[in-house]
Amino acid sequence: MSRGDTRAPSAHPGMAATRGPMAPSSPEQNGVVPSEATKRDQNLKRGNWGNQIEFVLTSVGYAVGLGAFMFPYFIMLIFCGIPLFFMELSFGQFASQGCLGVWRISPMFKGVGYGMMVVSTYIGIYYNVVICIAFYYFFSSMTHVLPWAYCNNPWNTPDCACVLDAANLTNDSRSAALLSNLSHPLNHTFQRTSPSEEYWRLYVLKLSDDIGNFGEVRLPLLGCLGVSWVVVFLCLIRGVKSSGKVVYFTATFPYVVLTILFVRGVTLEGAYTGIMYYLTPQWDKILEAKVWGDAASQIFYSLGCAWGGLITMASYNKFHNNCYRDSVIISITNCATSVYAGFVIFSILGFMANHLGVDVSQVADHGPGLAFVAYPEALTLLPISPLWSLLFFFMLILLGLGTQFCLLETLVTAIVDEVGNEWILQKKIYVTLSVAVAGFLLGIPLTSQAGIYWLLLMDNYAASFSLVVISCIMCVSLMYIYGHQNYFQDIQMMLGFPPPLFFQICWRFVSPAIIFFILIFTVIQYRPITYNHYQYPGWAVAIGFLMALSSVICIPLYALFQLCRTDGDTFLQRLKNATKPSRDWGPALLEHRMGRYSPTIAPSPEDGLEVQPLHPDKVQIPIVGSNGSSRLQDSRI
Repeated sequence: MSRGDTRAPSAHPGMAATRGPMAPSSPEQNGVVPSEATKRDQNLKRGNWGNQIEFVLTSVGYAVGLGAFMFPYFIMLIFCGIPLFFMELSFGQFASQGCLGVWRISPMFKGVGYGMMVVSTYIGIYYNVVICIAFYYFFSSMTHVLPWAYCNNPWNTPDCACVLDAANLTNDSRSAALLSNLSHPLNHTFQRTSPSEEYWRLYVLKLSDDIGNFGEVRLPLLGCLGVSWVVVFLCLIRGVKSSGKVVYFTATFPYVVLTILFVRGVTLEGAYTGIMYYLTPQWDKILEAKVWGDAASQIFYSLGCAWGGLITMASYNKFHNNCYRDSVIISITNCATSVYAGFVIFSILGFMANHLGVDVSQVADHGPGLAFVAYPEALTLLPISPLWSLLFFFMLILLGLGTQFCLLETLVTAIVDEVGNEWILQKKIYVTLSVAVAGFLLGIPLTSQAGIYWLLLMDNYAASFSLVVISCIMCVSLMYIYGHQNYFQDIQMMLGFPPPLFFQICWRFVSPAIIFFILIFTVIQYRPITYNHYQYPGWAVAIGFLMALSSVICIPLYALFQLCRTDGDTFLQRLKNATKPSRDWGPALLEHRMGRYSPTIAPSPEDGLEVQPLHPDKVQIPIVGSNGSSRLQDSRI
């Protein structure tokens, strides 16, 4: 793979190059090389983002989710989320490699990269099924009357009770009885089911009675799944060059929809009650370890840490990009969006609770129940409800696609970087197509009548404690195996300044401690998975644990493999050789390899550092100074 660059050298090549790894930087060099060309790729064959806005928007689309834990969430964001986010961005950007190639820093831990690939594979399979269901609801909303608005459909049961019918009832005895039942959804003598719930369970899913009873494949969902994968493939057909353009829309338009829904929601009767329910902290639970554990776990899922996507997206940045600034902007944007979305959701849920005469807690739900049952039912109460439904599900589609782009690109980049020859670089589109086709085929069982059971099983186990283990090992390997001083020097060489003291402390002590805390309480507070009143059988739970272990087991298995193939007379020698950086670890381009990365001999193709010709009038020769620092000297040919 080419690591060269044909752009002309800067007018003052010594300005950035003469700094040693730990030399102070001037303000104008804070993460930017003066006169550096911004419109051309540094890495011609691998490619870079078209501009930095594309990277930020893609990362925002990857990270943004809907949900916030307020006070515990903010604390965990500051001390764990943002530091880990910065670590992964700087890791990928420094090496210009995906989640596998970066582990040249310590080859024994390359299993962490394979674990990230396994996690991204699981998430990519079921995440696109969620997007396909959003597509299905989006298409179903193109009607005058939403199909889940009333109870007069063939699939409805006698227990169906419509909130729209309740508004038109008179004050006779039958009306009073039904309204009483609507006000007490969990009444022992009458179990109300909403038309949106029956539409979801009996029509969209045709839900079977057991996870092992697959029944038939729901052809409408299968068709929408095909649409989802085609859209993802077309947006990634040229890698980050095409997806970077798409995210201008997919990452920004959801904010337009959120704002429209927010303005409509806060003007509804009962919206204030829903918002206060959302904002009022339950101080009696603030000291419960579970609340903090859940908030910390949410950070991993909402920011996308340990999935491999952050490393992959950052690997397409130019070497001197200020990823420290990006990590703070993206993390705060994610948190603010989650809080903002909470106002939108609970304003409309408050309106629905007011309409039914019940508490907000009785209409609030989580998981698929919120997105495809509670919220669609609330939308039926609004004037021109199909319009609001179209906007809501279009927003869900765009949010989902933003994440799916990164998941697929993570797998494709890891494969292409690992093979690294000219053929696969030129045929990257076929790798993308193959991964998309495989994802579609593996997602077909999730469109069956038992599909929602499997989707929730994958969501609960495939990307749960394995993310925590992967993050913990990554922190330990970078800070204590590779060495924190080495890593801080790498960042200074790349950005022009070392990581702030706060991040140094978090990386070395605070974040690993929080990660370990999450791991302990994930085990302690484990509860067998359920879906509504359905209890998963033991064999299904065992499959869930196997999925969780399949990503973690990559780490010790690859470590043993690396130990066996590493030279050394004793076990300790093998261990030392397996953990030290490989010869080609460092910046991908020769022009960025300064200080201890300065080449002492001409690079060979085996080093993975192919050099393209520089400016025809000049060549930059690395010169090692008396203080051990390096600089690049211009020499006329």
